[in-house]
Amino acid sequence: MAIHAHKHGDESNDRLQQRFKKQMQKTGLLKMLRERSSFKRKRTRRLERLRALKREEFRAQNKKQQFYSHM
Repeated sequence: MAIHAHKHGDESNDRLQQRFKKQMQKTGLLKMLRERSSFKRKRTRRLERLRALKREEFRAQNKKQQFYSHM
């Protein structure tokens, strides 16, 4: 999964760097490495359920605000 960027003719260093950066972003390698850099504990079922309920509560509240904001 090595990424290479060789200079084409009289290509500037900035352009070469941009091309390399674009190749890196396409592979998603950097994103994966950043995610792996720190350990994240898996959420418990209880916590997932509580967060889902809270999310639903916020959504209902926002929907209510949207409905009454047109008056």
